[in-house]
Amino acid sequence: MSDPASAPPSPVAQGPVSSSNNRRPGGVDHAAAMDRMYRMTRHVYDVTRRYYLLGRDRLLERVVTSRNTATLEVGCGTARNLIKLAQRPEPGQLYGLDASHEMLETAATSIEKTLGIAASSGDSRLATSMAGQTAPGHAGREPIVLRQGLAEQLDAQRMFGRDEPFDTIFFSYCLSMIPTWPGAIDAAMANLRPGGHLLIVDFWDQKDLPGVFAAGLKRWLAMFHVHYRPEVHDAIVDLGKSGRGQVQFESVARRYAYIASIQKN
Repeated sequence: MSDPASAPPSPVAQGPVSSSNNRRPGGVDHAAAMDRMYRMTRHVYDVTRRYYLLGRDRLLERVVTSRNTATLEVGCGTARNLIKLAQRPEPGQLYGLDASHEMLETAATSIEKTLGIAASSGDSRLATSMAGQTAPGHAGREPIVLRQGLAEQLDAQRMFGRDEPFDTIFFSYCLSMIPTWPGAIDAAMANLRPGGHLLIVDFWDQKDLPGVFAAGLKRWLAMFHVHYRPEVHDAIVDLGKSGRGQVQFESVARRYAYIASIQKN
């Protein structure tokens, strides 16, 4: 039997491409782990995360969209960020990739509820807002296309049926949670057009915050299984040193987080 993940999906007829059979070293299934983590919390994710995922809207301000642009969020979760982009006068084509089937079900529901784009699904467990009918006031609006898959396996053609690379790819507080984050960065750069932008917002070292407060904050964040990973930050710096892109960093809330902008050479 052939592997369904190896066949190019139709962007209209099929649901998200599943990567849930791809296991990480040691037998850990990352997609299944994400499903377990978010099976219940996905319902309150946006309400609880708004208090500590700072800088997301500032990152979105740096995403340039127009009628002809293609923008991908890796780790799109509930589609909170994609919905905000979709509300622009000219959002262009919007795409989302996430490892969790559970999150994508919530994303499709949120897209339909907020934007009036009817969701369709090619699988009972998965959801996508592709090829849906548009509600009054949304006529002609491009649908948001969602796919299930692993970040390091990103492939614009295989996953989304695109023959062209993306103009912008962004990660919002998820790169530091991806076990195979080096592969995720490489895949994003490979699927980005020359001159395109890779944008990342993630936790920083909090060095500009008062020491006692920073220590307490780190303990509090650890309760949500999130923390600063210096090796990820260093790898982004190395992208600039290698000549693969032009890298800029911006501090969010006194180094609570950083926004990295990489323009591909």
